[in-house]
Amino acid sequence: MAALLDELTPYVGRICAPIALDQGPDATQEALTAVFRALRTLKQPAALYGWVRSIAVREAVRVARRSAGSVTADLSDLPARGDPQLASDIRDVLNRLSAEHRAVLVLRDIEGLDERSAAELLGLRVGTVKSRLSRARDTFRKAWTS
Repeated sequence: MAALLDELTPYVGRICAPIALDQGPDATQEALTAVFRALRTLKQPAALYGWVRSIAVREAVRVARRSAGSVTADLSDLPARGDPQLASDIRDVLNRLSAEHRAVLVLRDIEGLDERSAAELLGLRVGTVKSRLSRARDTFRKAWTS
């Protein structure tokens, strides 16, 4: 189990961090706990990473929603585009998106999933994923260029 935990933790963290933002470590812990509780239900060991990704996204969105009241939506203090800490700038803009929009962006633009796969993972219709992705990209673009 320790070897599996060492293998999965960075992967789960990479998925949870951009969705749950400051709560990323909590989301990672929740996701890993859920994975280990349900591990015996995994029917196809070859599908481990896809199964874990599904749990990680679900838990990250859940944790992000739970702490949504503490995230402000004020876009006026957005760092300048030329700021040398680009990763910090991107994180700041992501912080202004809803958990649902961050989840779609992560699955599509970081994980490289197509809309259909993202829809299956999130339990949504493909049209809903496309709509959220469009809104998320538009909001991100507007916040970034402000």
